[in-house]
Amino acid sequence: MSAFPKRPHGDAVQQSQRGTEEPPFIKWTLVSIALVFCFVFLFLPLVNVFAQAFAKGWAYYLTSLTSADAWSSIRLTVLVAAISVPLNVGFGLAAAWAIAKFEFRGKSLLITLIDLPFSVSPVVAGLMFVVLFGLQGFFGEWLDAHDIKIIFAVPGIVLATTFITFPFVARELIPVMQATGTEQEQAALTLGANGLQTFWYVTLPSVKWGLVYGIILCNARAMGEFGAVSVVSGHITGLTETMPLRVEKLYNEYNASAAFAVASLLALLALLTLAIKTWLEWRQTRDLAKAQLTSEPNFENGQSASAKLA
Repeated sequence: MSAFPKRPHGDAVQQSQRGTEEPPFIKWTLVSIALVFCFVFLFLPLVNVFAQAFAKGWAYYLTSLTSADAWSSIRLTVLVAAISVPLNVGFGLAAAWAIAKFEFRGKSLLITLIDLPFSVSPVVAGLMFVVLFGLQGFFGEWLDAHDIKIIFAVPGIVLATTFITFPFVARELIPVMQATGTEQEQAALTLGANGLQTFWYVTLPSVKWGLVYGIILCNARAMGEFGAVSVVSGHITGLTETMPLRVEKLYNEYNASAAFAVASLLALLALLTLAIKTWLEWRQTRDLAKAQLTSEPNFENGQSASAKLA
């Protein structure tokens, strides 16, 4: 038998890599452009926020944050997030479970409706609620007759924030649930579990990181929302002023240091969100690597079943 000529496998791989790699000059040019962009448009504005916040000293910074109006805006921001985020978590879980696990008529329409807040301007969303619930709106006369206030009150802010943060949890969960498939749920149902038990003990643990990630993004957007809240709030100091609205009002009153002091809290929230997001991605990657290692057959310590039977 004639032996096949050996191919220079290592040289071929190196040639293939050379064909797909860019020259060092292009690579470092692209990296430099990305770093300069991040430095100018991300790092410098962030540093400027804290520099302006502490421009008049630590005492003035604390005074700006502990004033009655500032505390009112902080409490309202936390309240709105505490209401809107759980609402979107409940909807996101239900919608993602239905879209990923079932086939039904109108599925494409539901996905389109979930993405609607991404395509609609927040200001337009705020005007939509004014048209519906304002005094001259569609339900305005009925609400006024029953002394129910939505626009220029906390309920309107909650509605606008819930609409704007509508897609975040669902959009994080849908691809995760689609990737996990339905085999585990089918096995649980075969073993006698009901629908609620299957969801609580099988589906929810498999998507926990996606759920937490969606909650973090939803909460960050809820606390930082400006456009829709600005339209429906009425800018009533001490009553309907959230932290972003408080920043705008202080800056328009030429109180820049106090405005940046409140803005620094929102910046800290953004940094905290980024840190938790990075940590969750690291945990998810580590868990995935562990799962892949445990699923691989151990050829060194054992033999296959067919080999044992032979």
